[in-house]
Amino acid sequence: MLKQSSGRGDFFDPLPAGHGPAKLGDVAASAKAMMRKRWRMLVGVSLCLFAVGLIAIHFLPSRYVATARIRIDPSLNPMVQDQGQGPINAEAMETEAGLMSSRALALAVVKKLHLDRDPEYARTGLRRRPATLDQIVTRVMKSVSINRDQLSYIIALDVKSKSADKAALIANAFADTYLDMRVRTEAASSSRQADFFRERLSELGRQVNDADARLAAYRAGNGLSGDGVGGTVVDQQIGTLAGQLASAEAAAAGARSNAAVAQGQVKSGNVDAVAGVQGSNVIRDLRSQRADIVRNLGEVQGRYGPKHPESVRVHAQLENVDSQIQDESQRIVSSLEAEARADNAQVASLRTAMATLEAARARNTRNSADAERLERDAMSARAQFDKMSAMSLESTQASHAAIAQAQIVDRAQPPSAPKPPGKPLLCGLALLASLGGGMTVILLLEMLQGGMRTIGDVERRLGLPVLASVPEEGRRNLFGSRARGSPADLIGVSGATVYSEAIRNLRASLIGVRQASGVRVIGFTSALPGEGKTTTALAFARMLAVNGARVLLVDCDLRNSRFAGGFDIGPGKGLIEALRGRAPFMSTVVPDRIKGLDILPVAKTLFISRDIFSVATVDNMLENAKALYDFVVMDLPPVLGVADARLLAAMADTNVFVVRWGSTKLQAASLALSSLQADDVRLQGVVYSMVDPESEAIGGLYYSQNSARYYHAL
Repeated sequence: MLKQSSGRGDFFDPLPAGHGPAKLGDVAASAKAMMRKRWRMLVGVSLCLFAVGLIAIHFLPSRYVATARIRIDPSLNPMVQDQGQGPINAEAMETEAGLMSSRALALAVVKKLHLDRDPEYARTGLRRRPATLDQIVTRVMKSVSINRDQLSYIIALDVKSKSADKAALIANAFADTYLDMRVRTEAASSSRQADFFRERLSELGRQVNDADARLAAYRAGNGLSGDGVGGTVVDQQIGTLAGQLASAEAAAAGARSNAAVAQGQVKSGNVDAVAGVQGSNVIRDLRSQRADIVRNLGEVQGRYGPKHPESVRVHAQLENVDSQIQDESQRIVSSLEAEARADNAQVASLRTAMATLEAARARNTRNSADAERLERDAMSARAQFDKMSAMSLESTQASHAAIAQAQIVDRAQPPSAPKPPGKPLLCGLALLASLGGGMTVILLLEMLQGGMRTIGDVERRLGLPVLASVPEEGRRNLFGSRARGSPADLIGVSGATVYSEAIRNLRASLIGVRQASGVRVIGFTSALPGEGKTTTALAFARMLAVNGARVLLVDCDLRNSRFAGGFDIGPGKGLIEALRGRAPFMSTVVPDRIKGLDILPVAKTLFISRDIFSVATVDNMLENAKALYDFVVMDLPPVLGVADARLLAAMADTNVFVVRWGSTKLQAASLALSSLQADDVRLQGVVYSMVDPESEAIGGLYYSQNSARYYHAL
């Protein structure tokens, strides 16, 4: 059965649950490993590209540069009253520089100098075909550069050309055309402004007259004074009437109070307590008469008795006087009530008059607000008219004045020598470009190489442990490739190396450090050819022999034998002959240079469709081998290439699946392992072959630097 590592997920799960996207540190580590691996190629490609760039820069043609200098001085503007020197206006200078480099100006120069007939600008492409007018203008614009002299008012106009005279001619043409366009533009603009101002003034004049007429008509129609204050007579009437109303209300209040008191006294029968009654002269006289009658009545009744006619007459006089007093008192009370009613009527009349005047004043207030609005409109129209009149005067003056804001300080002269290109800057750019090209090349190589590169890739995606990471031996050349030769030849002939220690780790993983695992027949296979399984199997067998074991290495790859050319094999003596019984087993074995290791090679490659290997023949061969050797190492064919690998792998005690670092594709490895799983093959784990010694799969640069003293320097 295929060995599954616990906690690693399903066998073919390329990305188990919980495995998130790559972190920035992982990306940086991958980039660092890529640089360590391919720095020689980066240096080589960059140097080649830089050399090409230097050659191209060396042959760049030199151009003549002519310069015309133009002064832009805002203090010479005739529109400005104060001609003193002001601060530099950077925006204005940039605007003028933009006008000098405009497409319209370049088009005017092209037409003026007939540059559309000049071969330098009128031809394009390798075949020197005629260029369009737009292309010619674009080329002329590229040959012109506008530069401001620091913080001054001077603008330098540089023109590059193959001819010195032509460069000066174009520079002066640009300067002259700029001045002509500027003067024409300013004059035409001022003239258009003057015409506009005249039309606008006429319209504003009509608006002022209309506003004044509306204001006067409104004031006359609403009876408002000319100073804008409305309702003066009404305000005076309201003031007088307010005083009268206050007095009337006070009098009415007093009358109502007196009438109310009198009515109360009358109801209580105490009419004599009424103030009007008490103060009435008539009542006073009647009361005096009554007093006399009462005295007389007393005397008469005392003299004649109450029934005497005289007593009756005097008593009748008393009743008459009392009746007169009562009538007079009632009249006085009625007079008070009438006075109160009169005062109330007067108050009501005054209030009605006040309400009428208040309504008139409200109307006058609204009318005054409308009049003020009309007056403001009239004032605004007059202000616009005055401002427009002043602007029209200035524009009219400017349209007849000479524009002197720009002038040519230095006309361009034909340069005596061409100006070389900025080679230091170009060299720096070429260096950066070459480094970028080198980085692109190694990045493309890394992307094209693909494959699995870390221990985590194998264990997570294939579900098998990594038994060992076997480094690629040999020195790298400039482009990263290593010197040819089998690294297995280093086993037993050199001191401790990273390669030999990796094979020792593989030996410990397969048979244990005490060699008590019971494993004796070990198969090495891979998914595809060229994965390094044969070299790994040979190195492993030699490591077993170096450590005192008797080992037989069987070359089971009948169609792509890698051992036949390296040994003196007699005709008809090999694995095929041993399996078919045509030669004794021991006569087909070839000793290796390492004592204790024998090799059973394939004498001649065989391409037939029928099965050479069978369970009986292979089992018989292995039984004979185990009787003579401690270990049998089988170099099996690739699983996806030959069906023999599946039968032979099933006959081994354990198998090693070889994966080439950075090369073996995940799909191929997964398909091969699926075939082995279907055959119930015992698989111990995976060996990374041909690993970059500076990669993370084998410890990286840190491991190499800190463990170098443990290994023999080759």
